[in-house]
Amino acid sequence: MKLDRLPWHMLIGMILGIGLGLLYSWVISPVSYSDTPPALLRSGFKDQLRAVIAAAYLSTGDIGRAQVRLALLGDPDPAQSLTMQAQKTLAEGGSPDIVQALGLLAAAIKQKDTTVPVTVSTEIPTQFPPNETPPIIATIPLDNTSPFPPETHTPATMISPTPRPTHTSLPTIGAPYVLITNETICDPSLPEGLLQVTISDAANKQVAGMEIIITWDDGEESFFTGLKPEIGNGYADYVMSPSVIYTLYLASGSDPAPNLYASSCHAENGDLYWGGLAIEFRQP
Repeated sequence: MKLDRLPWHMLIGMILGIGLGLLYSWVISPVSYSDTPPALLRSGFKDQLRAVIAAAYLSTGDIGRAQVRLALLGDPDPAQSLTMQAQKTLAEGGSPDIVQALGLLAAAIKQKDTTVPVTVSTEIPTQFPPNETPPIIATIPLDNTSPFPPETHTPATMISPTPRPTHTSLPTIGAPYVLITNETICDPSLPEGLLQVTISDAANKQVAGMEIIITWDDGEESFFTGLKPEIGNGYADYVMSPSVIYTLYLASGSDPAPNLYASSCHAENGDLYWGGLAIEFRQP
């Protein structure tokens, strides 16, 4: 039977049935979800959860709890997901605090995953090696009238404490950072005009989550260390435009690095290309 030959009352009934079904399912009794696993959330909600988890880690420093919470999101590589979200947030002009927290947590997870586990044996040897002195046995002298046998005292066994895991160095308040290196880099394998920045604390440990401010005549931008933990927790980079002169400093306080620009370099075949810079700040 063709549609144009359907009786008008059947056509009206079909339209009313579809309308009533949509009204019931969308308005009267819509489907509601409860206790949904975090792994099934949309990407936007997952980003919000990562930001909250990173902020909690920045406050407590509890890397174990942060990893347990991140595992609920089902990311195959939590550190990579955090790094990508930090880069995305920075590119979209998001909150610098969120970028810093995400970068610090990603760096901490990367560092913890590369830490070699230490196993401490709790067994007490029953025999001593031939070159080791046996424990001293102290005998209390008793007279012949004592009804008690001599007592022996063995030194207590010393148990070595379990080494604690190391934590990623966090930005600390202290002396301003000092510019110790400013070198021109001519390497054709690197992107042209690449400005590489490394930041270390007084113990010469790289520091993640440091905000770097770079300015030029008519502009200013910020970028952060720790977004590329595969290179270093205190590493960050920025691509300079040719013929632009920059000034760089750390938001937490540092010596300024003025007159930064991409220098011209010669390749082996004589061609010219734009070189980069390598800058290092260290806290005295």
